Amino acid sequence: MTSSLDLESACPLVSLVNLSLSFGGVRVLTNISIDIFQGRLSALIGPNGAGKTSLINCISGFYVPQSGRIIFDGKDITRLKPVQRFELGISRTFQNIELYSGLSVLDNLMSARQNMMSYGVLAAGIYLGKARRQEIEHREIVEDIIDLLELEPIRKSRVGILPYGLRKRVDLGRALASQPRLLLLDEPMAGMNSEEKEDMARFILDVRDLWGTTMVIIEHDMSVVMDISERIVMLDFGVKVVEGPPEAVKDDPKVIAAYLGIEEKEGKSGDGGPGRGHEHIA
Repeated sequence: MTSSLDLESACPLVSLVNLSLSFGGVRVLTNISIDIFQGRLSALIGPNGAGKTSLINCISGFYVPQSGRIIFDGKDITRLKPVQRFELGISRTFQNIELYSGLSVLDNLMSARQNMMSYGVLAAGIYLGKARRQEIEHREIVEDIIDLLELEPIRKSRVGILPYGLRKRVDLGRALASQPRLLLLDEPMAGMNSEEKEDMARFILDVRDLWGTTMVIIEHDMSVVMDISERIVMLDFGVKVVEGPPEAVKDDPKVIAAYLGIEEKEGKSGDGGPGRGHEHIA
């Protein structure tokens, strides 16, 4: 298992160097520098509005930072389009499930392979030669994902009728279908019950251990983060506050203050207003 290795033996797959992002006059990220190590499961934590999703939007290409660089496997990808990053091996899930609700689970997973198929319309129509070979190859990859995520009983089910937890699992499967080198998971367990979270955590660990996929996860459940992550980065107001292994981050005074201190003050004030989504550290 990669978790038994020291960080010094791993190489950064991604390096964020002094990354800054603004929308108008609002600074969202400020001089963020982070290394994401090959084969590791890293977590981004922080209160709501801390800049976590904005950061992975920069990595995936949905946002372009005003300054700083994003280095992927030694290549500067800061100005590359999202599709170009996808072709390099960067895939992601979203907070809101982005699936084809009218298609089956199998068809949703196969859809992630479409842009990797190089045969023409005629070859596809007669389904011979190159088209048939490629279809078989892509289908084998999808079948492996179905086995890994235990989707066999629902493989032919229309995604739109599935329970929420299963749809989140299919969403993970479709992101995996592109065989990413870097997988960005934006709150993959949001809205799940405890049993569904346990299953998702197990699948994510299997992806890391069996496939060696480098992953970055945004997750608000601190007990899950502490259990599965090998390295944690905390953001607050778009600034990197703490970075390190779970055992060090958990007891860091800055983390405790950010997650607990303001919440306690708000509780004493008695105003009853919404906070910034601070969660207790289990």
